[in-house]
Amino acid sequence: ISQEDLALPFLKILGQLSPEVNKRDGKYVEGAEPGKIINTVTNQLYDSINVVPCHYKRQYIEWQDRGTSSGAPVAIHEADSDIISQTTRGKDYKDRLPNGNYLDNTANHFVLVVGDNPETALISMKSTQLKVSRKWNSMMMGLKMQGKNGLFTPPTYSHIYKLKSVQMSNDKGTWFGWDVEKVGPVGDKNIYDMAKSFATSVGKGEVIEKHGTEESTATSSNY
Repeated sequence: ISQEDLALPFLKILGQLSPEVNKRDGKYVEGAEPGKIINTVTNQLYDSINVVPCHYKRQYIEWQDRGTSSGAPVAIHEADSDIISQTTRGKDYKDRLPNGNYLDNTANHFVLVVGDNPETALISMKSTQLKVSRKWNSMMMGLKMQGKNGLFTPPTYSHIYKLKSVQMSNDKGTWFGWDVEKVGPVGDKNIYDMAKSFATSVGKGEVIEKHGTEESTATSSNY
């Protein structure tokens, strides 16, 4: 079984409109409610979760409008692409391409979930959550450790962070978003080695993430 045959789980926060919280929906998950974190492959639910960040990648994901979409992205453009310069801001505040599709500025955090059975996963942040992503990146880059040649910034996979959901709001509505806090250094060598190995694999392009409609809307009422 190769990486191509494995689905990299997404960790997402359930919203009011998520199918997993609707008892009449075929995708309903028992115990699911808005604000819970769910693993999209195992359907395991969390109130909070400890993760080791392994790799970060920002992309512009191109989507068709809901109703005309197949549920998969039309294309994925790297952050250094000039694709965003080809867009105009639509009345719905989406960045529209000449072909009518829109781009989602998406921050992808590849993580190792710490627990009884450590597993790899992906957290995609977009829209209002980009602010949270930038804060998390700043926390990671702000870490300093003492080395033989003085202070240095350790790899992102050297520390554990606790993620939970918090209620957010603006003039368009209320939804659940991510909250990140530092727990401390990774103390288990096995966890450190697993995280480092995953970071290397993602960096080499060996891990393929498959964005789908549900994963792209981390919170169904995400403004």
